[in-house]
Amino acid sequence: MLKVGILGGGQLGRMLLQAATDYPVETAVLENDPDCPAAPYCHHFTKGDIRNFNDVYSFGRTLDRLTIEIEDVNIEALEKLAQEGVVVIPDPSVLRLIKNKVLQKNYYQEHRIPTAAFLITQSRAELKDHISFLPAVHKIGEGGYDGKGVQIISDASAIEKGFDAPSVLEKKVQITKELAVMVAIDQKGETVVYPTVEMCFDPLLNLLDYQLCPAQIDEATTLRASTIALQVVKGFQSPGLFAVEMFLDQNNELFVNETAPRVHNSGHHSIEAIASSQFDMLWRILLSLPLGSTRLISPSIMINLVGNGATGQTCYQGITDVASTPGLFIHQYGKKISKPGRKMGHMTLLGPDPNELIKQVPFLKSQVSVCGKIES
Repeated sequence: MLKVGILGGGQLGRMLLQAATDYPVETAVLENDPDCPAAPYCHHFTKGDIRNFNDVYSFGRTLDRLTIEIEDVNIEALEKLAQEGVVVIPDPSVLRLIKNKVLQKNYYQEHRIPTAAFLITQSRAELKDHISFLPAVHKIGEGGYDGKGVQIISDASAIEKGFDAPSVLEKKVQITKELAVMVAIDQKGETVVYPTVEMCFDPLLNLLDYQLCPAQIDEATTLRASTIALQVVKGFQSPGLFAVEMFLDQNNELFVNETAPRVHNSGHHSIEAIASSQFDMLWRILLSLPLGSTRLISPSIMINLVGNGATGQTCYQGITDVASTPGLFIHQYGKKISKPGRKMGHMTLLGPDPNELIKQVPFLKSQVSVCGKIES
């Protein structure tokens, strides 16, 4: 039986481990928090820092395969483990590239992948030299996630919002839709592509609010999105599961925004809506099994549940009120503390008509919430 480790123990690791029950595999998790969402679902839990060389190396050297649930890991340790025979998926070279938005944007440019025009800045002061390039979006090279590390610089008065570190200054695109395409590539180089999804973001939190599958775009745009996503992923020359996020502009042009080298929020609907979920697919890749089917079982809408109100003991409200809704699946992530803006779960609603699914979003969001209960 293969031993497979996961770096990180959040909700992505939790759902990945839930899918592992269908396979003969011995699982291990490395995470600092012993109460993390993934801890109850693995065979072996190791307390440690996924960004620390010694912790990652010691954890990985006893394993056959190793993967991630977040990019912020110690790549040097993964490189050493790979040299010593541990199969690391995705390849550490891909993580090194994607972890840094500067390198990632340069990769798109070098591989002639459509992406928004951009400049590289080394400091906040440099923004004063690029007033004519505004409005633009400033993205810090390393350390950003879930909307953090991103600032809109509309004009010279907003320069102080920028980052005083190596960053990407990206020309603002007039976006009509934000899309994502998941691509799976196995250790032989075979690929499958998931249906394109449409993402709607919370403007205040800059987090995914809800996601619709399939995206409401024409067939030609769907084909272009799939083709571009394949082009992005094949250039990595690495097995893995990748989420390629794109902008669709007013002229129906597509621009790659960024790529995640792992299971991703934009693919959570696949647990119920796709024949082989993103989590099932990653296990197939890790265990050298044939890739699964990306056949759409049903149109779906996935709604993120994020913490609101105070920070405190997690309290889910309204779930029993909607639990009997036909086609509704509710996932709670098992995080003991709720914080404003923290991802705490998601709901997926299946139905034959995407337009009717969209109409259900306001009602479901009004009924279900997550907050922090303050102990008295």
